[in-house]
Amino acid sequence: MLAHRARTGLLTVGILVAVLWAVFFVNLLTGHVLTGHFAIEPRRVRGLDGILFAPLLHGGLPHLVSNSLPLLVLGFLTFLDGLRRFVVALGTSWLVSGLGVWILGGGLTIGASGVVFGLFAYLIARGFYNRNVLQILLAGVVFLAYGSILWGVLPVFGSNISWQAHLFGAIGGVAAALILKRRPAPSGADRLLR
Repeated sequence: MLAHRARTGLLTVGILVAVLWAVFFVNLLTGHVLTGHFAIEPRRVRGLDGILFAPLLHGGLPHLVSNSLPLLVLGFLTFLDGLRRFVVALGTSWLVSGLGVWILGGGLTIGASGVVFGLFAYLIARGFYNRNVLQILLAGVVFLAYGSILWGVLPVFGSNISWQAHLFGAIGGVAAALILKRRPAPSGADRLLR
């Protein structure tokens, strides 16, 4: 069962990353026309569609590469919890990051780093919400491997890095962990009261 889920997770997350690369090359070949149409443009109605599409776009090869590996690793680890939990964690991180950038962003914003921060925060928070020792241990390993990215939630003025995407992506990841918090099974007395 776990081996099947692992294969499916690797395939699913691999396809997602392949889509990012395909969109990157289409955008490059069209003179970055997709960026002009699908970036998040803060506080502008025409920038709202960027909430859905901006994570698929990247400004250059270094930008894309820096998001690809963490997305593969963190997405795969999230998928091991199951497809539904992966979709909720990914979707919540994606949406909250995009909304936060649209409300508080400083300029055109693209990239999947908000989603990466969301999956990171989900993996850190879920073990504590679930009180699961294995998930807490995994959170420790994830933190040791990727904990330095947390500096990215701090404002860096004069930079073209969207700390808003990072911060709100992380908030989305914590929210997903709360939404997906495992409920304890009702005891015999609890079942009688229902």
